[in-house]
Amino acid sequence: MNRQIRMRLGWIKLYQEKGDAGFVCRRCGVSRPTLRKWVRRHEKYGIDGLQDQSRRPKRSPNRKVFEEHNKLILDLRRSRKLGPRRIQSELKRLHDFSLSTATVHKVLKLNDVKPLRRIRRKKDYIRYQRPIPGDRVQMDTIKIAPGLYQYTAIDDCTRYRVLGLYSRRTAANTLLFLDKVIEETPFPIQRIQTDRGGEFFALAVQEQLKEYSIKFRPIKPGSPHLNGKVERSQKTDLQEFYETVDLGSGDIEDRLQEWQHYYNWDRPHSSLGGKTPIDKCSELRKVTPFSDEVWAMYDPSKERYQEQNYRLDLMLKKLKPSL
Repeated sequence: MNRQIRMRLGWIKLYQEKGDAGFVCRRCGVSRPTLRKWVRRHEKYGIDGLQDQSRRPKRSPNRKVFEEHNKLILDLRRSRKLGPRRIQSELKRLHDFSLSTATVHKVLKLNDVKPLRRIRRKKDYIRYQRPIPGDRVQMDTIKIAPGLYQYTAIDDCTRYRVLGLYSRRTAANTLLFLDKVIEETPFPIQRIQTDRGGEFFALAVQEQLKEYSIKFRPIKPGSPHLNGKVERSQKTDLQEFYETVDLGSGDIEDRLQEWQHYYNWDRPHSSLGGKTPIDKCSELRKVTPFSDEVWAMYDPSKERYQEQNYRLDLMLKKLKPSL
């Protein structure tokens, strides 16, 4: 029996002998509520009731992370290797539950989860982006599964995206996707930037771009970093969307459109300071040109048909037009 229990037992015995709580309190230097508490505990539990009990509250109305949320966070990390920001996004999208990245990080740290390997960028790394929505839209394709290819278009400035699924990479599907991009993008497009895939260099595609008054600007071969935003966004699709859907289901295209809406309207981006793409569009609406202004700036005489073969294209570019 420790000292505190002996002391409390002494208070109780003195109270039982004298029957005067005021006398015991004056004699032992204890308050009436304290004496009353220990007397009641002794009557109910005996000697065991005189031990100190945990002061942790039985209920925590302001508690943010409960056991089921803790399990969701750890499952997302272990099964899909997601960082705190992506875990935060997936909790909101899949489970309709919001937590700060700091809280997610705290849960991972308390459970001794090893940090993911960080990508070290060069010290002189500069993140660039165009200042006006539609100034440059990066476009690319990615193979999801046999007979299933995703076309992706992302605005350099706002990260607003349009996605489409097709069975093949072809010029015909590029034309279909181009119409989809024009229809669903909330601002006029001035130029489109692609890699040197054959699906983008077909004559019909370049003619359609001219018809829409859009400049065609393919990047040099072997330089995927120039199309970095669309490359990273497709990696996000693989990690956050395709990990959660059944590719064989009949509603895959509907699910992709739901994901596109979530990405544009609800998913915050660290590169945008925590804003969503549509927030960025709204923020820049005053400097975003209207379609007729973009058409007026477009000069078709300065646009030429470009060759997929980069060396041949450079040679043709250097040729001077005959007088």
